[in-house]
Amino acid sequence: MTAATAISGKHALVTGGGSGVGRAIALALAGAGVNVTICGRREAGLAKVTSESDRIHGIAADVTDEAAMASLYETAEKARGAFDIVVANAGKAGSSPAHKTALADWQETLDVNLTGAFLTVKPALAGMAARKSGRIVFIASTAGLKGYAYVAPYVAAKHGVVGLMRALAAETAKSGVTVNAVCPGFVETDMLEESIQRIVEKTGRSADEARASLASTNPQGRFIQPQEVAAAVLWLCGDAAASITGQAISISGGETW
Repeated sequence: MTAATAISGKHALVTGGGSGVGRAIALALAGAGVNVTICGRREAGLAKVTSESDRIHGIAADVTDEAAMASLYETAEKARGAFDIVVANAGKAGSSPAHKTALADWQETLDVNLTGAFLTVKPALAGMAARKSGRIVFIASTAGLKGYAYVAPYVAAKHGVVGLMRALAAETAKSGVTVNAVCPGFVETDMLEESIQRIVEKTGRSADEARASLASTNPQGRFIQPQEVAAAVLWLCGDAAASITGQAISISGGETW
């Protein structure tokens, strides 16, 4: 039995599913026969992804709003059954020296990346434990495993996500639920392009120079592709990964391990 056939017919939630890594994960799961609920704050992005597969369904919701996430769970689970898989992917990043970082920017980064991850998975925990089955995957970052200059809030939040993952893995280890994190390096998405533009604006370097600088952090000298992250998530959701829990899996060409 392949990983795809093992999860066919299950129901997954993917936050931040309207673009980038979230879109790639949603499409990979749908391609494996999973019914996928995606959420995000921009309805246009969700609609574009749902048009790519009849197994993908969009609900606009803000992961930092506990009531909104509770409503999402109620609506999606009534329509397609309890979530068997939850992928906490929504995130945001900015850039500035720590001493110039406004408290509001710090708080928003933690709210989206860390608190949002917690509010994404919290409603699933009791039901998964009762059913003795479930897969929770956090999309963290190599920023959850090492430090990077000028993104202190993001690094702090992603380290928090890895810690949250490990705590939940310890809580659920005997229940049949697995909890893991996937930690990509720089992934070729719209978020990466925004980072490149910020470097151009703040340093005067060309876009090509900025891209080369970021790509050089990967020992393979390239950017990670969204589909590579999606493939790791797909494997973690299958039966072959039943003994994998509490792990922060680096997808970085050897930058971290």
